[in-house]
Amino acid sequence: MNVNDVVAEKIAAARARAEAAKRRRAAFAANRQRGLALRHAARLRNQASARTTDGTATESDSAATAAVESASTANTTEENP
Repeated sequence: MNVNDVVAEKIAAARARAEAAKRRRAAFAANRQRGLALRHAARLRNQASARTTDGTATESDSAATAAVESASTANTTEENP
């Protein structure tokens, strides 16, 4: 084994580590986005379930419910790119 072979192996190992780190970051980012979408949908559901003191729905309830439905649909379609 000469010096060039050792250097080539080190370069290949460094590239493999960099690629693995890139895949890890992408996986973390995807999980974070999914978690944020779920958290946002839960927040909208909670807002939609909030009622006025006389028991009637607030004006923003229908908009929040529509946003929750579209967010949950987006979550299911984006899971498998």
